[in-house]
Amino acid sequence: MPEPKLPRPDDAATASAMGRALHALTALFPALGEGNHELSINAERTDGTEVSADLYVSVEPDSVRVDHSAEEYVQFFVLLTFALENSTVRDAVLVATTADAGIRACGCDVRAGWLHPIGPAELQKTVTAVPADDAAPYVVCHAPVLHRPHETAEERS
Repeated sequence: MPEPKLPRPDDAATASAMGRALHALTALFPALGEGNHELSINAERTDGTEVSADLYVSVEPDSVRVDHSAEEYVQFFVLLTFALENSTVRDAVLVATTADAGIRACGCDVRAGWLHPIGPAELQKTVTAVPADDAAPYVVCHAPVLHRPHETAEERS
């Protein structure tokens, strides 16, 4: 019996989601602040398959550097795009961890075409993959609120 095929979103929906993914990343990097960050996206496709991708970035006062090959960046970007597009992905979470004086983590649900912050208590229940280190305490904190492109002030409130 052949495996069920994932729906193929139309080109306009994919292009729109790509724009939102680019906007989300360009807003997220400076919002995370200076330092070395690991972004992990975990998603469940509509066929039940779980997929994930990681992206390491260094944020400095005037620059952002992706510490991955182009292929790995594209894999992360494509997964984020299809999570935002929402026809082939049922559930997705993006978690950012930052190693500085300790390990900080924050996360966002990917739903309704955008990234929505997960509260620290909710994220603490969800994130168990990052090991705590006695030398570097693990702290779950609030994710930055990223305003959706073309969102009005009324929609934000």
